[in-house]
Amino acid sequence: MGNLLYIIAVILVEGWAIGFLGYHAGGLIHILLVIAIVAVLLRLIRGSAKNA
Repeated sequence: MGNLLYIIAVILVEGWAIGFLGYHAGGLIHILLVIAIVAVLLRLIRGSAKNA
């Protein structure tokens, strides 16, 4: 499950970067970035909790 979350976050960041550099989609691009950051933070928090 953790790997899937990480893959989704990477895809969202790539989508945000493509949208930010190539297209003007308004707030949707920033929503994708926020979702990706939250997914990465959750992975880091859950990963560090498992190692403790």
